[in-house]
Amino acid sequence: VSADTVLAPLRAALDSCRPSVQKQVCNDIGRRLTVLEDAWAQGKLSAPVRKRMSLLVQELEQQHWDAADEIHRSLMVDHVNEVSQWMVGVKRLIAETRNLPDAATDGSAETEPKTETEPGQEE
Repeated sequence: VSADTVLAPLRAALDSCRPSVQKQVCNDIGRRLTVLEDAWAQGKLSAPVRKRMSLLVQELEQQHWDAADEIHRSLMVDHVNEVSQWMVGVKRLIAETRNLPDAATDGSAETEPKTETEPGQEE
């Protein structure tokens, strides 16, 4: 798995969050993704971590939020020393991407259609 295969979708998700997420939060996520990128480039990540990050990104792209969260948790439990510096950013990115307005349109989230109520129709 190449670093770009994992990082490109993460950075794309970050870009999609920028309009609706505080600048400070986005900058922090961006810094943590850079830490991930550096660790990957320097060969500091084990094969299991690289493989699971690839799976996490696939779940993220398919908007399978719970599955992405589960992979994140397993990485934190099994590989905390390797992932602790940057995984917080990935976790936040999952949460922010999940909260985007268009993220609920895939059917995995139960959302009620918003209907405008005309004055006098509240019953």
